[in-house]
Amino acid sequence: MDIDLLYKDVKLEDGDFVVLGCSYGPDSMALFKTLLELRKKISINIICAHVNHGKRKASEREKEELEAFCKANNVIFEYMKIERYGDDNFHNEARNIRYQFFEQIVKKYQAKYLLTAHHGDDLMETILMRLTRGSTLKGYSGFQKLVKLDDYSIYRPFIGLTKEQLEDYCHKYNIKYVIDSSNSSSVYTRNRYRKVVLPFLKNEDKNVHQKFLKFSNLLYRADLYIEKEADKCLEQVIVDNTLLIDKFLQIDSFLQDIILEKFVSNFYQDDLILINDKHISLLMKLILSQKSNSKVNLPNDVVVTKSYNRLQIERNPGVISSYEIEISNEVLLPNSHTLKMVDRVVGNSNNIIKLSSKELSLPLIVRTRKFGDMMIIKGGGKKKIKDIFIDKKIPIRDRDLWPVVVDSAGKVVFLPGLKKSKFDKTNEEFYDIILEYE
Repeated sequence: MDIDLLYKDVKLEDGDFVVLGCSYGPDSMALFKTLLELRKKISINIICAHVNHGKRKASEREKEELEAFCKANNVIFEYMKIERYGDDNFHNEARNIRYQFFEQIVKKYQAKYLLTAHHGDDLMETILMRLTRGSTLKGYSGFQKLVKLDDYSIYRPFIGLTKEQLEDYCHKYNIKYVIDSSNSSSVYTRNRYRKVVLPFLKNEDKNVHQKFLKFSNLLYRADLYIEKEADKCLEQVIVDNTLLIDKFLQIDSFLQDIILEKFVSNFYQDDLILINDKHISLLMKLILSQKSNSKVNLPNDVVVTKSYNRLQIERNPGVISSYEIEISNEVLLPNSHTLKMVDRVVGNSNNIIKLSSKELSLPLIVRTRKFGDMMIIKGGGKKKIKDIFIDKKIPIRDRDLWPVVVDSAGKVVFLPGLKKSKFDKTNEEFYDIILEYE
């Protein structure tokens, strides 16, 4: 294995730190060996980052053996054990936890590179799985040899090699490794591709992994070109993390999918592993829906909301679902506005209301809307709060926090910024309460 050729895409100098994601399997131990060989030429500091998934009894012993190997070779050893999992998709969650841990170690040592032992067989499995379940253009390309992130890069030097070649390398240099027994279980989708589909393809062509690598690179280059074309439209279509639907619909339909992928890409890691064509299709249906307000939930607690001509995206929205506050001199509302009692006011907008305590049950209360809320609006007639929101085109994400002022008997007297009730007084009428919404 030509070390110089293997690491020709990385720029390392004496004293640099690199992090190796190491499972103690043959792939990662082969990578470990190549780094030790590279260290003979460049005085790099190697950090071995090992994750115990807590699924096998042998994991504790393997951790001790790997740690001893690191100590014998003057390599820093970093370790974590996953104590519990939160959802049913073990592989996805384990991957997320691993990469979070790796990133912590990269930042701890200010490393230039995170190296993983993904190889040509892994690339084939990933592409086949994406083709089967559906993905984006970038997703169909699998993963790349070099991924540049903000502060470091992920490097996969074995992408052009097979698992068999790596095992032969370990045997040649007498490198100890362990085989994870779960890798032979047909319970996991990836293992079924590994045991059934890949042997068939390799029987057809022993160098089929190189064809998949060429396919991957071709798709990746095509995606880069298309992204450049899509970028020309982005500034007009996406403003402040909001997609403007009317302008979006004027774009070529092929680029629309690419723009939607870009719209969600900031919320996902590396190669958009959690997003596929079904999710992009859901977003298109949301955009084309006749409903003015609706939303779609994406993986990892990402929510995309449509409000009239706008599409907005956020993760883990920390929205307070309800509140009820007695109005005193000044109330700071959860929507970042304030509601004040003032002595005098200039103007007569929908941000101001003048009330008579003789007609109301005190104290006044500001709260979130409730089902069936209705107000007798100034000028006559009843109107549902829901209908006022619709008439005023208030985004659905804002409605749950919008303040509703009621008296102690539950009568709606003011919808700040939008509508006044019949209880609003003119300057010529008696009033002793003035509320101002800012």
